[in-house]
Amino acid sequence: MSQSCLRRNDWICGEYVSTRRDDLVEALGQHVLVTVAAVVLGVLVAVPVAVLVRRSRALTAAVTGTATVIYTIPSLALLAFLFAFPFLGLSNATVVVALALYSLAILLRNTLDGLAAVPADAVDAARGMGYGAGRLLTAVELPLALPAILAGVRIATVSTVALATLGTIVGHGGFGDLIRRGLQSNFRAEVLTATVGTVLLALALDALLLVVQRAATPWSRAAST
Repeated sequence: MSQSCLRRNDWICGEYVSTRRDDLVEALGQHVLVTVAAVVLGVLVAVPVAVLVRRSRALTAAVTGTATVIYTIPSLALLAFLFAFPFLGLSNATVVVALALYSLAILLRNTLDGLAAVPADAVDAARGMGYGAGRLLTAVELPLALPAILAGVRIATVSTVALATLGTIVGHGGFGDLIRRGLQSNFRAEVLTATVGTVLLALALDALLLVVQRAATPWSRAAST
């Protein structure tokens, strides 16, 4: 009688998926939660900061430079730094904040590029119609910059899905927890399934955001046809 794929410790094992469904669903839920929370936090920081500094080359260079430096910090070092804050500690919040900081380099640059690409004619026309600074920003500049901003969100989301696995350092890594556990026990099916799950999640979120981007910016599709 042949052994099951679990006993043989095969890389590809349908029995693993069927018997460990609860573990996979829990890891997926945590991975999605951490990713979405980090990207949303990154957007909430990046967009206002970009709006504030866009008129000054010095401030723009300083902000984007700082975000780039943060992006180059090794994940272990950044997590260790965040541990020092008593309101974070070894929690999901630490992972979310770290991932949000990593996303800023992408989100800030795309938001600034999108705002800089707003046609001057559109701005002048809005001012001629009596639009103040606030209304000009919300009704003209941000909507026209939205394609670039959403493109940045897509890139940041895919990057965050991959980086979220590093949250396993503090036990909040979603699929990363399964990968670490599988590597420690040489459980091949667990390592491969969690790895494939991470890739599929990144592809699914990117496809979903692409649909959102196209629905939110129908004029950009019309301009490209």
